[in-house]
Amino acid sequence: MSGSLLFEAIVFLAGAIICVSIAKRLGLSSVIGYLLAGVLIGPYVFGFIGEEGEDILHFAEFGVVVMLFLIGLEIEPKNFWNMRKSILGMGGIQVALTIGLTYVLFAFLGYEWQVALAIGMAVALSSTAIALQTIKEKGLMKTTFGSSSFSILLFQDIIVIFMIGVLPLLSNSNKHADGYGGHSSSTLIESLPIGLQTLAIILSVVVIVLAGRLIVVPMLRKVAQTGVRELLIAAAFLIVFGISYLMEFVGLSPALGAFLGGVVLSTSEFKHELESTLEPFKNLLLGLFFMAVGASINFVVIANSPLTIGGILIAIIAIKALVLFITGRIFKLKLDQNVLLTFSLAQVGEFAFVLLSFAFQLNILEQEQMDMMLVITAVSMSLTPILAVINERLILPKIGTKESIKRPMDHIAKSQKVILVGFGHFGSTVGRFLRSHGVEATILDFDSNRVDFLRKMGFEVYYGDATREDLLESAGIAEAKLLICATNKVSVAKAISKIVKEKYPHVEMLVRTKNRYDAYELLNLDVTNIYRETLDTSLALASDALNKLGFRKYTLNRQVQNFIKYDEASLRRLASEPKREEDYVFMARKEIEQQEKLLEDDFKRGIVAYDNHWDSEHIRKQLEKSNEA
Repeated sequence: MSGSLLFEAIVFLAGAIICVSIAKRLGLSSVIGYLLAGVLIGPYVFGFIGEEGEDILHFAEFGVVVMLFLIGLEIEPKNFWNMRKSILGMGGIQVALTIGLTYVLFAFLGYEWQVALAIGMAVALSSTAIALQTIKEKGLMKTTFGSSSFSILLFQDIIVIFMIGVLPLLSNSNKHADGYGGHSSSTLIESLPIGLQTLAIILSVVVIVLAGRLIVVPMLRKVAQTGVRELLIAAAFLIVFGISYLMEFVGLSPALGAFLGGVVLSTSEFKHELESTLEPFKNLLLGLFFMAVGASINFVVIANSPLTIGGILIAIIAIKALVLFITGRIFKLKLDQNVLLTFSLAQVGEFAFVLLSFAFQLNILEQEQMDMMLVITAVSMSLTPILAVINERLILPKIGTKESIKRPMDHIAKSQKVILVGFGHFGSTVGRFLRSHGVEATILDFDSNRVDFLRKMGFEVYYGDATREDLLESAGIAEAKLLICATNKVSVAKAISKIVKEKYPHVEMLVRTKNRYDAYELLNLDVTNIYRETLDTSLALASDALNKLGFRKYTLNRQVQNFIKYDEASLRRLASEPKREEDYVFMARKEIEQQEKLLEDDFKRGIVAYDNHWDSEHIRKQLEKSNEA
């Protein structure tokens, strides 16, 4: 039964649902849940799937293939050129220093120089899958840390092409002369002489670029002309599968080919359509990949040499962390952003599986060396989310305090009556509007690089985590009249609300939320002034639509105000209702029906039906009639 495909599918899905749900309930990254599920269902714990786990990992790498194809689609030549300094600078320094220090480590341990260099190249690569997934989950992509991480990961994804091209030059043809694992050649590269293998790698890259321009784009145009969406989905998968097969046939990484294919198609008119088509599949396949990584951790290898593997693992993470921290300091990242960067990319990434297997295939690594490094790679990836939690909960709060002490926090003006938390696009609009009316606010933001930039623009902005009571005290919360929470993170808004309600009840809070469900949580914390960011905009659009259909502007303005009044009342009633789905749906339907009936009655009773004040079109018609008379 355990060999059944359906049984394995059930095990994977059940493991993912249970473990990821537990991880999210504990406030952890979904990646931890997937990795834990993989360990539990893998061959070394419950043994539900795979004899060694690596057969599953081979299939699961397709999730990384799809992800890198989508990353490639996002890289337009113009944007790449604008980011060239951070990509080449940060990425180049990180890769070069990591290779150098890792080479010294393994040379010191007695490894041959070819082996030490090959391992150094594999160790230099961080996990694009884990890092980007975590950054996007936490909404940090637009921070300095997020852009720096993306630059380094992007450089790594590109440099791996050259690493694969260099590996054949390190090959020792005297060892395992019969090829990979004692078998006959199975790929094009294996069957070629050493001198021609690098040429074959370069040619395969050129073929992908030319095929993208000359074959794929014209094919997509033909498919689009049919108007059948399913065909475009099939074409998207055909591209990814085709590139993957080509790269496997040559003997290279399918993920590498997918990345190049994405870059080639990034300037085509089908870029956004391909992104939207593949995005839903990417997350599911990435989850499968993380589970496969967990399942591939070979506890037998660990048990045979626990001290050696543990020591090398710690040394590698320490080397990568040190290099990343130095890189961040060179590029003048603030301490909090630099520490985030250091902990997020200190693991060995998924491309290491590819490089290590290719190095073994070329007789550079012994079987024992490859097994050890594969385990170290998988364990380092598994530790990354755990290290991130330790960083967020134990290290960053202390470092944040030190950072705020170094900054001129003592100069925060306590006379300001308004404290504004969060100064992104939403918060900056609020702050500018207040300032235009002579109302200054003490502004707090947790992105230290943005703080410095905004200070140069003349805003009184201070770095710090506004969920810390000591920072709010320094900002003058005791004397403030209003606290405006403009951040888009409901967890931050809830934490601040609890502090203010408990310690500073005289301060009135105005809080931004994304949707009704966030608003329910805040209402239950006794926060009354809640502003849903989509409400006014959606009503403005609906009002304009009705105006273009012939309804009067003043009438619509009155109806918009009525809609907001009724909807706010409904929101407060529903916030106190039981949260069982069937009860909520029943009550919500009743509220919607009542709200629509009230609006309809307002209109029919004539409360707004003949409101013509400041309606320019109505006034113009009346003036025309008067002139005619």
